[in-house]
Amino acid sequence: MSGQSEAVPGARGPEKGLSQEAGEQQVLSGGYAPGAQVLIREDLWLVRKCTLTQRDGWMVEVTGVSPFVRGMDAVFYDRLDVVQRLDPRETELVRDDSPNHLRSRLFLEAVMRKTSLPQTEQGLALADNFLMDPQVHQLRPAELALSMKNAQPRILIADVVGLGKTLEIGVLLAELIRRGRGERILVVTPQHVLEQFQRELWTRFGIPLVRLDSTGIQRVQRDIPAGRNPFAYFKRVIISVDTLKSDVYAHHLEHTEWDAVVIDESHNLVNRGTKNNDLARVLARKTDALVLASATPHNGDASSFAELVRMLDEAAIANPSKYEVDDLRHLYIRRTKTSPEVRESLKETQWADRGPSRPIHVPASAKELAIFKELATRWIPADPDEPSASRHQLVPYRLLKSFLSSHKALLETVKTRIGNIDNPPPEKSGNGKRRMRPEDPAVRKAAQAAERAALVDLQRLAEQIEDGDSAKLQALVEELRAMGVGPGSETRAVVFSESVPTLRWLAETVPAALGFAHTTSPDQKKPWLGFGGAVLVMHREATTDQEQQDIVEKFGLYDDPVRILFTSDVASEGVNLHQQCHHLVHYDLPWSLIRIEQRNGRIDRYGQKHKPEFRALVLTSDIPWRTDGTTGEPRTLDDRLVGEKLLRREEQAHRIEGSAEAVTGLYRAKEEENRLTQDLIAGRTVEESIKQSQQGAAAFLTGILGQVGAVHEHPEVARAEVPKLFASTADYFEEALRQVCRPNPEDMLSLRRDKDGTIAFEPPADLLYRLKALPKSYLIEQQILPSKDEPARMRVTFSKQLAVKRLNAARETTESQWPNVSYITDVHPVLDWLTDKVLVEIGRHKAPVLAAAVTTPTYLVQGIYSNALGKPTVVDWMAVFGLPDNPDVEPLTPELLERYGISPDMPGRATPRDLPGLSALVPAVIDAAERHLAQREAVYRKQIEATLKPHRDRVAEWRQEALFASARPNEAELDRTAERRLKLVKSLQTAGEPMLRLLAVLEPTATTATAAEGGTQQ
Repeated sequence: MSGQSEAVPGARGPEKGLSQEAGEQQVLSGGYAPGAQVLIREDLWLVRKCTLTQRDGWMVEVTGVSPFVRGMDAVFYDRLDVVQRLDPRETELVRDDSPNHLRSRLFLEAVMRKTSLPQTEQGLALADNFLMDPQVHQLRPAELALSMKNAQPRILIADVVGLGKTLEIGVLLAELIRRGRGERILVVTPQHVLEQFQRELWTRFGIPLVRLDSTGIQRVQRDIPAGRNPFAYFKRVIISVDTLKSDVYAHHLEHTEWDAVVIDESHNLVNRGTKNNDLARVLARKTDALVLASATPHNGDASSFAELVRMLDEAAIANPSKYEVDDLRHLYIRRTKTSPEVRESLKETQWADRGPSRPIHVPASAKELAIFKELATRWIPADPDEPSASRHQLVPYRLLKSFLSSHKALLETVKTRIGNIDNPPPEKSGNGKRRMRPEDPAVRKAAQAAERAALVDLQRLAEQIEDGDSAKLQALVEELRAMGVGPGSETRAVVFSESVPTLRWLAETVPAALGFAHTTSPDQKKPWLGFGGAVLVMHREATTDQEQQDIVEKFGLYDDPVRILFTSDVASEGVNLHQQCHHLVHYDLPWSLIRIEQRNGRIDRYGQKHKPEFRALVLTSDIPWRTDGTTGEPRTLDDRLVGEKLLRREEQAHRIEGSAEAVTGLYRAKEEENRLTQDLIAGRTVEESIKQSQQGAAAFLTGILGQVGAVHEHPEVARAEVPKLFASTADYFEEALRQVCRPNPEDMLSLRRDKDGTIAFEPPADLLYRLKALPKSYLIEQQILPSKDEPARMRVTFSKQLAVKRLNAARETTESQWPNVSYITDVHPVLDWLTDKVLVEIGRHKAPVLAAAVTTPTYLVQGIYSNALGKPTVVDWMAVFGLPDNPDVEPLTPELLERYGISPDMPGRATPRDLPGLSALVPAVIDAAERHLAQREAVYRKQIEATLKPHRDRVAEWRQEALFASARPNEAELDRTAERRLKLVKSLQTAGEPMLRLLAVLEPTATTATAAEGGTQQ
């Protein structure tokens, strides 16, 4: 037995060599309901989760209740250990002498909170309890995933940039936790957003995740034995895709099952044969719930998108090259800012309408014009049939694009190209093998010599350009000044460039031009650090993954000295730069609508308080020339050729289509750029290229990812009805704390309540154990961990207003964006810890007797049926009365609880009037409840049959379509897939006997007893 989630082998229990019949009987015995108490090895444990395994029967994850194991987590298998369910007919009735029966009311509330919602409950239970604005569109993904339109809660969240996909994921994960389907969670993200994602899930939802970055891995190595599976020790993990796909974790993943896996930026998974794809396929097999998130979820190829969808449902697409959007609506959702529901939601929240994308025309200097002329006359002639200095069609446009970034970028490109000519790399064919060109070596050598000479001439011209000759550099400085960026100002700006040489050059020259004081940099490779922290640079060549996380963190802190972030497109996906910034400058413009949109989305996103302002520096060269050097009609070969047109089109797409991808039908920036370049080489305009792209093979994908799930039949998201005995979670927390921390929490926990709503206390050891998932730096910084000088101190609150205030304050410090007060949600570890404490207050296999507003003894019973996966299918709360002559059962609704008077105003009675008589009726009560529950299960069986029939039909239809979709289908593989899907569907049906539990007995008060004797009926 272990204090961590590790398997516990046992010496007792059934032998492993069970016959098939015995094994089936073992399965039919049913699982162990979460919240139930079980005896294992003479100790009492609280069931947290139950899962059926193929080899060892039910895997029961538990928390210790008995003094010897209290607070410890363990895993048992009921074929290896005797897991004893307590017979409800033998429940001992006990008195409750607490004031107003507080102990009993807390116990009942705790049982309700710990009981997983059944799979038939598709309403959201926790949607109003998170630190986020009430946005209906952000609840829709959870609604769809839980709707049972798919056999598993699996979904692709494909909302465009900025709508809050992280929040949508958090809502769904919390709802899965509430249903007992989120105990083991794995989140996979790009490295540079690890902390951002982890912080959002903790701050807004109270879900702690262990971060396995370089620091987290070192911590794991200290905490667990070498070679052991880290995922057996840490149940909720966030890790980067690059770290996870390493060989270190491959073996562990094959032997780890998850309740829920989240993969952010999932478009990076679609290419078969890559490690990313292999990783995703393994995870898809090893999890129940799967959440994929991407604003650009495919690369324009129908088969690639099919690959992503098949991870969610193997039998969703029969023909990967042809399918319909209506066949996939149960698996994904995509909205834009123009979606009616999104637009309506945003009216009441913080997301300012974006400002215009303003192009800043910058006439080229004389020395820059010389390069334009050189490019136009020798490299990119006006007539495509005229010879170019390079035989390689893409080279001239690479030179042009790099020069449109800066002369520094052009010099780097020229240098690289000369190097490739002098030392040519081996050419490869499409299959990766070396390929020899069928070309005369002398001809090839002469062409290379001519190209090299032209490159040398271009290099000479570029080397003549100094900082003062760069028109865009001067324009950038002026534009930043106009924005207010400079010493003594709080204004910040992010400047994007595709070129690393350009970024380095700008970071070294712009700050001084703006007046920032310069000192010696502590890092000679990063001279921009010599501006007192006013400048940050982020790109893959200069910054490690951890440094990228730190840069994003610093840029979001209000009183950090940073004022300018120079970044490559490494920051264009998933990064939040909007918290202290609403100015963005495109120093150079990508030849991709998608990339422009992604860049803009860094500051134009949910939570932006100020109008986002976009600027683009457009280098112009209005000089007429011909290839022979004579003057003629002007020819545009500058940023107006492509960049400015795409800037305008992206702005139009934002207003009309809602996303850039809908304009071209292409969903990868690199593919879009390549397509456009090839069209320019062929003599087409940007407009012609876009039009042809819309009409090409990718056009049908525009419909696939237009707006899916944007319009709903019902305006509100359904909410789950769960019985509650306390007006709010805060009320429950306060009363529970006083009950379990006797004589008072002020002394036991050194608890203090501040006027602003902060509750500060010293967390005990068993609570600290539950918080170990959080970054140690955060725990130390917030004094949640004790030090040699100070005791541990945790600060929590139920006030959303205070939590938001502290969250904003965290962004106004130089320390961290982690707030110093934690908002308590219904899945927060502090509340979970307290609820476990409450559950053991009544005692093992006991039920309290309460004096209530009933006219005859009334027994409160919980009944649960589970499916073959151990998940509840029927959860029934019953009031049983009329015993022994006329037993009757009534659903225990909130209205009935109120009628019974189970509230702080209960009179309470220290000693029951007739404890023996009440105890004698318990077996008959359980029998009556069991009969009623069986009737409910029969109704459920019909309901689930109707729900599952479309799933079965879909599998049969898929198999038939797949047979005809391929000339030579692999029928054996199709059969295996169909069998897996049908087995999954079958597993959702009820399996085994119900679990019944007597929770409490309501005994008439003197007043109600007298009324009953007078003839009043219940």
